[in-house]
Amino acid sequence: MSWLTQPVAAIDHAAEAEAQARQQQLTKPSGSLGRLEQLAIRLAGMQGCTCPQIKRVRMAVFAADHGVAAEGVSAYPQAVTAEMVRNFARGGAAINVAARVLEAELQVWNLGTVAPLEALPGVQHRIIAPQSGNLLHGPAMSEGQLQQALEVGRDAVLEAECDLFIGGEMGIANTTAATALGVALTGLPVVDLVGPGTGLDQAGLARKARVIEQALRRHGDDRDPLALLASLGGFEIAALTGACLAAAQAGIPVLVDGFICTVAALLACRYRPEVADWLVFAHHSAEPGYRYLSEALPSRPLLDLGLRLGEGSGAAVAVPLLRMACELHAGMATFAEAAVSEKSP
Repeated sequence: MSWLTQPVAAIDHAAEAEAQARQQQLTKPSGSLGRLEQLAIRLAGMQGCTCPQIKRVRMAVFAADHGVAAEGVSAYPQAVTAEMVRNFARGGAAINVAARVLEAELQVWNLGTVAPLEALPGVQHRIIAPQSGNLLHGPAMSEGQLQQALEVGRDAVLEAECDLFIGGEMGIANTTAATALGVALTGLPVVDLVGPGTGLDQAGLARKARVIEQALRRHGDDRDPLALLASLGGFEIAALTGACLAAAQAGIPVLVDGFICTVAALLACRYRPEVADWLVFAHHSAEPGYRYLSEALPSRPLLDLGLRLGEGSGAAVAVPLLRMACELHAGMATFAEAAVSEKSP
């Protein structure tokens, strides 16, 4: 996995400074467009130009089943993972609708489902195993499986020619894996981060919390990000982590979706802290544990709409904000161009 040690691209601070200077000259009070101004300046530094653009958006949804589903930690049967991959292929999921509206490219990556899948349009089959290991009883992935999953995420990025990358996920029981990782990353009690996922009742929630606590005891005190991924994660979570790392190396901004994608992004940042420069967090997930994760984020999420679907859907909803930030930044007249008086000294 030598590619993991390749340097992360540097932010162009000169372009940031030029974008900041332009913002001061636009026909508005300084700072009056709030975070839209900050977004435009950040994107300028990422793209290395005074006026950035978000034209080409690439979405990749990673799907995989989890062995821990056998512990009754999800309200839905494991067959749903494969069924949703078919739904993605037919264009019937929320992320499909968002991709059409945004004129974005969408690719689905199947890393392994218990129910076998046939060839499907728009789906790349990169099967690692039918499911990850049951994290309650042993590691979720071997070292080789972790490497495969990380490389799927890398490949999804390197195939793209885009201004913005969005990763999404699908996998029954993946909030259990993500919560275990979140607890390990934050050091907070399981009860603070565990949530209903797809809709568990109170008994199911208590069972899920017990499984996570036992898995964390099995794992021990090792907080190395890759060790955590192999022990407690899943194929699609590892792919998301690999995608964040590869995008940062390639100098591609990443718009991060909700709870599960944020856990993957934080793992990437723990492995390579400079990855944080390339991440924009899209929305504050309604999954209860997200508010604790948000305290560890390098920047605040853009939206808070009560979303918890996954698939990359919340990140897709935020794309128009990024585009608007760029258009306002590039399209507004300066005081000199509009012959408008500037603020008095």
